[in-house]
Amino acid sequence: MAVELCLLLLLLCGSTISEVQPIYKPPPGTLDFGFVPAKTYDTGAYHEPGAIGILFKIVHAFLYLVQPNTFPQDLIRKLAQQQFGNTQGDYQKAIYYEIGFIVSAALGLLFILLLPLVGLCFCMCRCCDNCGGEMHQRQKKNADCQRSCFATFLFVASLIISVGVLCAYAANQHLTNQVRGAKKLVNSNFKDLKIFLNDTPAQIDYLVNQYNTTKDKALSDLNNVGPVLGSRVQEQLGKEVRPALDAALTMAGAIRETKEALENVSVSVEVLQEGTERLHANLTDVKMHLSNTLNDSACNAAQAASTCNIIRNSLAQLNINANFSGLPGVSSQLAKINDVLKIDLSSLVQKGYAAFNDTPDLVVNQTRNILSDIKSVLESIGSNITTFTRALPVQKILADLMVHLTQSEAYVQDYFPLVEQYDFYRWLGCLILCCMLVLILVFYYLGLLCGTCGYDKHASPTTRGCISNTGGNFLMAGVGFSFLFSWVLMIVVVLTFVTGGNVEKLVCEPFEDKNLFKVLDTPYLLNKHWKNYLAGIIFKNPNVNLTFEKVYSDCKENKGIYTSLHLEYLFNVNELLNISMYTEDVALKIEHIQINLSKIILLDEIGKENLLNFSSSGIDGIDFSAYLTEINKSVTKVDLLSFANDLEARADQLPKGALENALKGHANNIRMIHNQQVVPLEQAMSTLNQSIRLLKRTSSELMVKVKNVISAVNAAQDLINNNASQVIVQETKKYMDTIIGYFEQYTEWVKESISMEVAACKPIANVIDTAVDIFLCSYIADSVNTFWFGLGGSSMFLIPAIIFAVKLSKYYRRMDTEDVYDDSVEQW
Repeated sequence: MAVELCLLLLLLCGSTISEVQPIYKPPPGTLDFGFVPAKTYDTGAYHEPGAIGILFKIVHAFLYLVQPNTFPQDLIRKLAQQQFGNTQGDYQKAIYYEIGFIVSAALGLLFILLLPLVGLCFCMCRCCDNCGGEMHQRQKKNADCQRSCFATFLFVASLIISVGVLCAYAANQHLTNQVRGAKKLVNSNFKDLKIFLNDTPAQIDYLVNQYNTTKDKALSDLNNVGPVLGSRVQEQLGKEVRPALDAALTMAGAIRETKEALENVSVSVEVLQEGTERLHANLTDVKMHLSNTLNDSACNAAQAASTCNIIRNSLAQLNINANFSGLPGVSSQLAKINDVLKIDLSSLVQKGYAAFNDTPDLVVNQTRNILSDIKSVLESIGSNITTFTRALPVQKILADLMVHLTQSEAYVQDYFPLVEQYDFYRWLGCLILCCMLVLILVFYYLGLLCGTCGYDKHASPTTRGCISNTGGNFLMAGVGFSFLFSWVLMIVVVLTFVTGGNVEKLVCEPFEDKNLFKVLDTPYLLNKHWKNYLAGIIFKNPNVNLTFEKVYSDCKENKGIYTSLHLEYLFNVNELLNISMYTEDVALKIEHIQINLSKIILLDEIGKENLLNFSSSGIDGIDFSAYLTEINKSVTKVDLLSFANDLEARADQLPKGALENALKGHANNIRMIHNQQVVPLEQAMSTLNQSIRLLKRTSSELMVKVKNVISAVNAAQDLINNNASQVIVQETKKYMDTIIGYFEQYTEWVKESISMEVAACKPIANVIDTAVDIFLCSYIADSVNTFWFGLGGSSMFLIPAIIFAVKLSKYYRRMDTEDVYDDSVEQW
C-alpha cells in the first residue's frame, strides 16, 4: 500500500514535463495557460465546541496549574528508542515532569483508601452510640446559630456538587453527541480523498494538454515569420533606412514646392508691376483733380482758406511707395526646376519604400524549408509527451488506491455502529456515576427541605415532628451513600485524570505547537538505522531531508504532494522529460536561417543625379534682399482709407456748398482706388513674400542638404548590402529566444502547478487533523477531562457535605432522651 501510494504521488508530478534551462529568462510574450482544474474539498478540519468550550478552557487552565512544564522531548525520544533509564537523571526528570499528576493521583488514592475506612469506623462508632449515634442531644444557647450554619454550609456544598455533576453530565453528553456526528466528518474525509484521487488524472491531462498552447503559439509565430522576424529585421534596419528615405522624399517635396514658389514669384512680380503702374496713373489723376478743386474761388474765403491749404499740402502723399519694376526675374531658375521635375523623384523614393517594406515577404520565401523542419520538431515533442503519458500506469495505481480507500471506508462504515454501541455503554456507565451523586444530592436536598420546613424551635429534641425527623434521616442516608459511592467515583476520577491529562499534555498540546512532529523527526528515532524515517519509507534513502513537520505544514497549506514529499529525489521531472534537446534542435535550425536583402534598392543613380540637378538649379543666386526690401514697403506712401477719411472730415469743416460736395466726391474716389487696386496689390505682395521666404529657406545651404540626403541613402544602402547580416543574426537570435521562451514559460508554469496545485494534499492534513486534533483531542480528551474535573470536584466536596450532614441531622432527628440546658461542648 505504501509503495503504491509513493508511486502514485511520483507519477502525479512526473508525468508532466521538465524545465529547459537552470536559468530562467522572462520571455517577451506571456502565455495564458489558465487554471489547473481543482474541486473544493468539503472537510473543514476545525471543531468549535460551542458553549461547553468555556468548561474546556477552565480544565486546560487547571491542567496547566497541575502540569506547567514544557513538553519533555528528550524523555519521549529516549522512551521511543528504549533508552529510558540508562542514566539516573531520566527518572528524576520524569518525576519532575509528572509531579503534578503524581501528587494529585496520590491524593486521589488516599481518598480511595481512607474514605471507605473512615466510613466503616464511623458506622461502627455510631453503632456503639458514639460519634453522634446516641439519640440524645444536649441543649445549648447557640443551638439555632449552629443549626443555621450547618444547614447553609451543607446547602453550599450541595450546590457545588450539583455544578460538578452538571459539568460531568454535559461532558458525557457532548462526547456522545460528537461520536454520533462523527460519521459525517469521516464520510467527508473519505469523500475528499476520493476527490484527491479522481481529480489527479484530470490535472495531469490538463498539464500535458497545455503543451498545445505553447506549440500553437510557437507555430503561430513560425507561420507569421514575416510579420514577426521580418518585421523585427525591418524595424532594426528601418532606424537608418526610413530616415534616409524620408529625407529623400522631403527633398522631392521641396523640389515641387520650389517650382510652385518660383511660379508664384514670377506671376506676383508681373501683377505687381502692372498694378503699381495703373495705381500710379490713377493717383496722379486724383491729385490733379483735387488740385483743380482747391483752386476754386471758394477756397479763398476766410472760412475755407486754412482747410484748403492743409489739403493742398497733403497731396504729395498720394503716390506709390514700392517699386517692383526693377526686381530681377526667376525664369532661368524656373526652367531648370522644370527640367528637374521631368524625373519623378517621389516615385523613385516610393519604389525604395516598397522594396524595403517587402522585407517580411523575403524572410518568408527564404525560410520556408527551415520552418517546416522546426514544425516537425514541435510536433514530435507533443507526440513524445503523449506517448510517455499513456505509458505510465497512473490509472492502474489510482484504481488500486481507490480499491484500498473503498475497503477502508467500508470497514469504517461496518464498525461504526459497534463504536456507537460501545459509546452507549460508556455513556450509560458515566450516567450511572452521575446518578450516584444525584442520589446523594437528592437525600441532602430532601433532608434540608424536610428539616427546615418541619423544624419547630419550640419543640424539645424528644418531641420533634415527623417531617423534621424524616429530614434528619434523609441526611444520614445521604451520608451513608456518600461513604458507599465516593471511593468508586474517585477511582474513576483518578484513572481518567491520569489518562486524559497526560493525553492532553503529551499529545494534544505538542500536536498543536508541532513539538510532536519535532520528536517524530528525530534522527534514528523510529528506526535506529535510518536518519529520516519518512524518507526511508518513501525513497528507501533515509539521508533525504524529509520530515513529518514539513510534510504536514505543506499539506496544511494545500501545496502539491510533489513538493510536500520532495518526490524529486524519487522521480526527477527535470530528467524524465528534458525537452532541452528539442529546444536545442529548434535553436540550431533557427540559427541556420539565412536572409539575403541585397535585392532591395532604396534610390537608384537617376534619383541621386536628379537631386544634384536640383541643388545646381540656381535658386540660391536669386537676389532675395531686393525682393524683401520692396515687399517690406507699403503699396502707397499714405494709407488711402485714412487719407480719404481725413479729407472727408476736412470737407465737413467747410461751409455747405459745391466745394464740400466736390471734396467728398474725391474722398469716395480714393476709397474706391484703395479697394479695387491697393487691396489686390497687397495680396500679391503677401504671396510674393511667402514664396520668396520659402525659396530663401530652401536655397540656404542647398548643396550641403542634398549631399547629406545622398550620403544618408548611400549609408542605408550600404547597411542593407554589407551589414544587414549582423542585424539579421541579432534579430534571429531574439526571434529564437522568443520561441524558446514559450517552452520556458510552459516548464515554469508546470513546475509551479506541480508545486502548488497538482495533487494538492490538503485532504491528507485534514485526515491527520480529524484523527488527532478533532477526534482524539477535541472530542475525547476534552470531554473526558471535563468529565473527571466535574466528577472529581463533586467527590471532593462530599467530605465537607458528610460532616455538615451528620452535624445537622442531630438538630432534625427526634431524640430518645434530652437534658436540661448545658453550655458544655458536645463530644461525639
